[in-house]
Amino acid sequence: MRATTIDQDDARTLRWSEAETPTPGPGQVLLRVAATAINRADLLQRRGLYPVPPGASEILGLEVAGTVVACGDDVTGWRVGDLACALLEGGGYAEYVAIDASMLLPIPEGLGLVEAAALPEVVYTAYLNIVVEPALRPGETVLVHAAASGVGTCAVQLCCALGHRCIATASADKLDAVRALGADVALDRRDEGLLAAIVGATDGHGVDVILDPVGASLLETNLRALAVGGRLINIGLLGGAAAPIPLGLVLTRRLRIIGSVLRSRSRADKVALTGAILREVWPLISSGAVRPVIDSVVSIEDANAAHARLATNATVGKVVLTIPG
Repeated sequence: MRATTIDQDDARTLRWSEAETPTPGPGQVLLRVAATAINRADLLQRRGLYPVPPGASEILGLEVAGTVVACGDDVTGWRVGDLACALLEGGGYAEYVAIDASMLLPIPEGLGLVEAAALPEVVYTAYLNIVVEPALRPGETVLVHAAASGVGTCAVQLCCALGHRCIATASADKLDAVRALGADVALDRRDEGLLAAIVGATDGHGVDVILDPVGASLLETNLRALAVGGRLINIGLLGGAAAPIPLGLVLTRRLRIIGSVLRSRSRADKVALTGAILREVWPLISSGAVRPVIDSVVSIEDANAAHARLATNATVGKVVLTIPG
């Protein structure tokens, strides 16, 4: 098969070249990949800054959509010819990938394979960190930072579909796109009055849950924006990894700071998440209440240019890579 490999001797350039075709083991299926999608973890891995989990493929790619072409022993519920999408630990930038059948999801009604490839990473991340980690309760308000990102666009829609008020931040040129996704309030992330605007939008109450991929540069703003008993879910460090914590504020408001990653979670955790997403989120996607947001679709042979586009931060939603053949 062909796959994207990282040329370590040429500024880590991506090359579409020959690689060994995986063989499905017991409980696995072999998927002929139609499309994958880019995540920021791919950019970090390409630079040597994101080691893959033990046993995972060194090939980039954390999500795919395609067709089942072979089944290993003990696979039930899936047959050759079935269409599916899946979250991966690696290996998506390739013509074929072997996946545990327990991690497969059917293509939602009304979507094609290219659209479905944009779903797994953002749906798992948004559901895990909006619903599961903070134990989201009815009537709570959620603040989503980087709301025009792949995860952000899904998180905003998921909040709205589940009946929660959503406040979102993004760069000024993306605020209309964020509002179109259903955000109740959309705020310029660079505004010096951001904290006052968040608190004002909640009539002084503060938000109950914050989804934050930024980290250090927003830490104090986030903590001061939380209501009593609020939860800050940190999923990234785009704004730095170290910042002082106002512990007095954390104590008096009974705040919780929760760090959350997806890729390194156990297979059992991911299988449980897959079942919950199939029950709770997939019907929202099939109904159109939550939809994939795709910035651009690029051939995997042009992966270098696609990575460069994501790195500009000019995107709204996902950059999808199609696999020829």
